[in-house]
Amino acid sequence: MITLKKSPDRDFLVLNLTDPQLGNDEWDENHKNYKILTTTIRTLIERERPDLITVSGDLAWAGCTKAYTMLADFLDSFGIPWAPVWGNHDNQNGPEEVDAVADMFLTHEYCVYEKGNPALGNGNYVIAVEEDGKTVEGIIMMDSHDRMPYTKEDGTESNEWAKLIPEQLVWYREQIAELEARGCHDSTMIMHIPIYAYRDAWTAAFKEGIDSSKLTVADSLTGDCWNDGYKDSFGVKYEGICSYPADEGAFDVMLELGSTKHLLCGHDHVNNYVINYKGVKFVYSLKTGAGCYWTPTLNGGTYLRVTKDGVTDVWHEYVDVSGIITE
Repeated sequence: MITLKKSPDRDFLVLNLTDPQLGNDEWDENHKNYKILTTTIRTLIERERPDLITVSGDLAWAGCTKAYTMLADFLDSFGIPWAPVWGNHDNQNGPEEVDAVADMFLTHEYCVYEKGNPALGNGNYVIAVEEDGKTVEGIIMMDSHDRMPYTKEDGTESNEWAKLIPEQLVWYREQIAELEARGCHDSTMIMHIPIYAYRDAWTAAFKEGIDSSKLTVADSLTGDCWNDGYKDSFGVKYEGICSYPADEGAFDVMLELGSTKHLLCGHDHVNNYVINYKGVKFVYSLKTGAGCYWTPTLNGGTYLRVTKDGVTDVWHEYVDVSGIITE
C-alpha cells in the first residue's frame, strides 16, 4: 500500500485525467493534438495545484513506446505524484508489453505505482492518504483489462468489454479490510472500463422521455432531467455505456462492505455524468484531450477533494482549447 501525506491545514486534491491516448506521431510539439493535451493538463494543474494526479486508462495506444515515454516524462515534469491504471487500448498487446511500460513508468521519480499480483492483471494497488498518521482515504486502483468472452442467451459467443474478475473482488475485500484496520472507512475506486452498475445508475436517475443526446452540460445542472432522489446528479451521456454486458457483482460487494463512496471510470469519451446511486457516486471522468475521439466542449479533468473525513466533493474542470483547434 502506497502512502501519501495530507497536510492538516489544507485539503488534499486529486486530479483525475482520462483517455489521453495519443499515438507516437502525435507526441510532436507541432501536432495539434499534442498542443491540446499538454495545454489541457497544464491548465488543470495551474488552476488547483493537485496533490496527486491519477490517470484512468488508455494512456496511449499499445505498442506506442514513444507516446508512453513522452507522457510519463511530461507528467513527471510537474513534480506531483502521479498514478495510472491501464485501459483496454493499453492492454491490447498483452501482459508482457504492459509490464514493460510499467517498468519504464517506475523509473520516473514521481510515478507512484505497484504492479501487484500478475494473476489479477497489472496495477491493482492502493494509495492511502494519511493525515497526522491516520488514513483518511483509500484510493483503490484496478486493472479493468481489455476484452472477455461472453455467452449470449442464444448460446452464441461474443467478445465484449472486460470486467473485474472474481479474484480481483477477493483482493478488493482484503484491501478494504486493511483500510478498516487502519481506521479508514472511506475509499474511492478508479478503473478504466465502467462496471455494469453504471447502467443501473443511469436508468434509475435519468427521466424517461428525454433525449440524452440533446442535453447540454448546463441543462444537466438544472435538475429537470433527473428523477426525484437524483436531483444532485449532473453531466451528460452522449454514447452507450460500454461495460461488460452482464452484472459482474462488483457493486454488490461494494454495497456489502460500505467503504467505497466514489467510483471513477473513463473509456466512454463523451459520457461525463455523476450520479449518486445507493450511496455511491458513479463518476465518468472528463475526457482529457483530443486523442482517439472527443467532443471539444467535454475536455478537461475531474477533481476530488479529500478532507479529514475522506472525499467530500467531486467536480469537472473544463478547459477551453478552441483557440488551438482554430489555429
